[in-house]
Amino acid sequence: MPYLILSYLPALICGIHVVRTGQNMYWIMLLVIGGPLGALIYFFAIMLPDLTGGRTARKVTGAASRLIDPERDYKQALKRLDDSPTVDARMKAAHAAAAIGRWEDAERMWSGSATGRWAEDPTILLGHARALIELSRFEETLARLEQLQKLGGREAESPQAALTFARAYEGLGRNEEAEEPYRFAADRLPGLEAGARYVAFMAKTGRLSDAETGLAELNRRLAKISPALRGEARVWRDLAAKEISDRTGKQT
Repeated sequence: MPYLILSYLPALICGIHVVRTGQNMYWIMLLVIGGPLGALIYFFAIMLPDLTGGRTARKVTGAASRLIDPERDYKQALKRLDDSPTVDARMKAAHAAAAIGRWEDAERMWSGSATGRWAEDPTILLGHARALIELSRFEETLARLEQLQKLGGREAESPQAALTFARAYEGLGRNEEAEEPYRFAADRLPGLEAGARYVAFMAKTGRLSDAETGLAELNRRLAKISPALRGEARVWRDLAAKEISDRTGKQT
């Protein structure tokens, strides 16, 4: 009996924190069902950010929330859009859809936003291009990006635009044109996606030595990422490693 009480003590403490700080009551259900494990999740998701206020803690909070309800933000964005069907609400819903990989929904939201005086809004053009590239609609992606490029400005020159350009060129078999924007994006975007896509591109185009050097750099960067956030980054590292393995027949 004392052991049982002690094992649920962390959950009880966390439950008190839920009530006192006005957290969403689904945490109580998690604590009741999960016991010590639920308490551990709650500690890293809610209590640790309160104690530290650091960037890593906030990322852990977001990761834990998405683990519990991956579509929460999207559902909330759709509700706000239904309550107030403005372009701003539609853009936020598009961002939320993209965050969970619902690219067809995101594309529809961006397309619906690009009307009237918003037809040449740089944020909408780039957002639409990013959704289109995920749907492998390469010609349409380039059309949006070229429209963005004519406008100039921060979005047109951004590393994210460069990465989208590179992927569109690669998708159309225009590999020589893809090289420069891939390199530009890989050198500037945080996270491992751009670097991993560039490494995979180099492997596909026969530059295996350069690709293996790039993979070593991805491995070095991956090792420095917080363990709580390493899972998502590893997906990109593994994408690059698989492409090299497919080309060389060696495990990487």
